[in-house]
Amino acid sequence: MKIVNVNLKVLLLDTDFYALQSINSYLAWDRRTRVTTMVESADEMWRYISRMPDAELPDVIILDADHLGGTGSLRQTIERLRQKIADVIIICLAQFANVPLIEAAVDSGARGYLMKGEVRLQIAWAIVYALDHDFIVTQAIAQAGEQVFNRRLLKTTTLPPHREYPELTERIRQAIELCVVKGMPAHLAADEMGISLHTIRSYIKEGYRIMEAYDETEYPVDMSPQERAFMRLTGFDEENGQ
Repeated sequence: MKIVNVNLKVLLLDTDFYALQSINSYLAWDRRTRVTTMVESADEMWRYISRMPDAELPDVIILDADHLGGTGSLRQTIERLRQKIADVIIICLAQFANVPLIEAAVDSGARGYLMKGEVRLQIAWAIVYALDHDFIVTQAIAQAGEQVFNRRLLKTTTLPPHREYPELTERIRQAIELCVVKGMPAHLAADEMGISLHTIRSYIKEGYRIMEAYDETEYPVDMSPQERAFMRLTGFDEENGQ
């Protein structure tokens, strides 16, 4: 597999400040996605969109589906966004598998509905995955919305599972997550884990080796070891997916 060369401008709408920061940090590691703004309300989103030139409008909009005011508001927001921005990809994130909201997203032309607790670190991979699929969902949404999808003859695609690395121990994974995913300096991560600086550096080096051995993806030559580690740790296992 080769990393697709795209540069997607992303707008994030979530009423939870901390969720916004987390999603933004995950997307920032992936050079295929670039967050152009983060907003905590639909009003704030529309103010931003109204003052942006067409060339700067987002390619992808991630909506907090649970807190937009119900099915009617979600439907209206998605329809209005699609009228305003040509070819925009709208993906809903949610904490709960609410069937009426799923149905509203389907009817109004969203391209995906994902559970936050399932997509987790894979959010950038999910966005890119949506480029080639009609409607993407996580496992819980696939199950909860099955009747909705069948009734509308909608072709849905469940996101593949994350890539597994059998030799990656929990301690090595924890070291990589602290230093790469969370961006923690090695000495602070060592204190967090109760190990020496030498040991955590050894864990990270071994983690890089293990992930490289199990991953045949072609990455850009200018991608740093940290970027590659994040991409490998969060990537999909498409060969063994559904």
